[in-house]
Amino acid sequence: QVQLVESGGGLVQAGGSLRLSCAASRNIVSIGTMGWYRQTPGKQRELVAAIDNSGGTNYADSVKGRFTISRDNAKNMVYLQMNSLKPEDTASYYCNQYYPRDDYWGQGTQVTVSS
Repeated sequence: QVQLVESGGGLVQAGGSLRLSCAASRNIVSIGTMGWYRQTPGKQRELVAAIDNSGGTNYADSVKGRFTISRDNAKNMVYLQMNSLKPEDTASYYCNQYYPRDDYWGQGTQVTVSS
C-alpha cells in the first residue's frame, strides 16, 4: 500500500508554467515506473508522462516538448514541470504507478489554464 499526495496545481494563463509534485508514503524505487495522469469531466484518465527507476521517460504526444517528468528517489517524490501550458491542458492531475492501481489514486491537483 502507498499513499500518493499531489500538489502544485493552480490557475495559470496560457503560455505559463506550473510544477506539480507527488509525494509518496514509501520508497518509490520499490514501486518502479511512475506516471502522471490527467482527467477531465466525462473523459477517461490518460497517461501524460512516465519515468522509470533509471530516469527513462516517455510522454504523450500532446505534451512532448512542453512537459518534463522527473523523480527524486531519495525523497520519494515525482515531479511534472509543465511549460507553455494550453487551455486543453486543463484537468485534474494524478500520479500513480505505470500500471495504475485503484487503491493508489490520490485526490489529485487541479490545473486550470485560461486563454
